[in-house]
Order: sequence, then structure tokens, then C-alpha cells
Amino acid sequence: MSFTSIKLEHKQQVLHELRNIKQQFADRNWFPGTSGNLSMRVGDFTADQFHFAITASGKDKSVHTAEDFLFVDQSGAPAETTDLKPSAETLIHCEIYRLTGCGAVFHVHTIFNNLISEWFGENGAVPAQGIELIKAFNIWDENAEISIPILPNFAHIPSIAELVENVLDPAVPGILLRNHGIYAWGKNAFEAKKHLEAFEFIFEYLYRSLLLNKSNSN
Repeated sequence: MSFTSIKLEHKQQVLHELRNIKQQFADRNWFPGTSGNLSMRVGDFTADQFHFAITASGKDKSVHTAEDFLFVDQSGAPAETTDLKPSAETLIHCEIYRLTGCGAVFHVHTIFNNLISEWFGENGAVPAQGIELIKAFNIWDENAEISIPILPNFAHIPSIAELVENVLDPAVPGILLRNHGIYAWGKNAFEAKKHLEAFEFIFEYLYRSLLLNKSNSN
């Protein structure tokens, strides 16, 4: 499906959902500075042709303007004439969409996801076990255990994007960049938000557990 054939009301609905999500995350201070990015797919999907809306680069996400988002294609290039620049990390979104066929990808920077990604960075993944919020990923095993991948935080974004396929786990809808932030995705905005909130709970839980264990050992 070409971008021009996608119905206007569908594009507007995607932008409306993204604005609502952006406001909720901004209220939680999940976009310090102008960091973070949000995207939602629009129209039909094939692995080599799809479009999505994504936050424009360098915008204050605590306010709403007519230039907060733009539409891009599967390569991250603008799908229509615009002066806006897509987020610097658009290529990572492209890879996640291509590999998963998901409907939304949300990326935020928080203190807890930065600290946990640095703590476990040399291991290449964050281990989590027996935490209730693991159920948010539709994993219902008793004392369930997951491993959340960590990728190096290269300044060269294409170098990060090319590593995504090697670590992506369909059962765990998230990837951390070390000392940077979390990418979480889902079949739609509701599911991606649910997954992101679960990851953030897990990261805070693990951080506070590490502090508690250290305190008890002293």
C-alpha cells in the first residue's frame, strides 16, 4: 500500500493516539530534555513496505504543536514533503517493525532503565525472575524468568540498528540500549504502553532490590 492511499482518518487517529501517549509519558518525566521517541504504524504492513508516524527530532515533548510528528517509510525517510526531521533513532524503529510486524514502538529514557542497563551491561542482558509484572508479556509460568537484551549505545545509529535482529526475542518485547533507554513494542499503542510500563516496574524493582541486598549485607 502506498502512503497516499492510506485514509486521512487513519492517519489522524494514529496522531491522536500518539499525542495522548506523549502527554502521559511527559507527565511521568520520561522525556527529559528532548529525549525519547514514539512511533505507530499506519496502513498495511509487509516486511519490505510499511509506514509509521514518529516524533520529530528536537521537540519539547511536554507541549503539543502541529509539528510533533511526521510520517516515514520503511527506510526511515519522510513519506511526504516536510521540513521536519525524524528522530535520530528512527532506523531502530524501522528494524523493530520489520522484524516483528508490531503496531507501535515506544522509547523512553529513565533513571532506572539507565542504571539497570549499566549494571548488567557487561552481561548483555538484564535477568528478571519471579516478578509479577512479567505477566504483562503474556508469560504465566510459575516463577517466570526472562532476559531483557542490552545493546551497546553507539553514537552511530545504523551500527545499533544492525544488531537488533541478533538479540530480538519475540517473547520479550523490549530491548535496552546501555546507559540510554528502553525500546518496547506491541501490536498496538495500548499493548506497547503496557509492555513499557511493565519493563519500567521491573527495572525499578531490580534496582531497589540491589540496594536492599547491599544494605542487608553491610
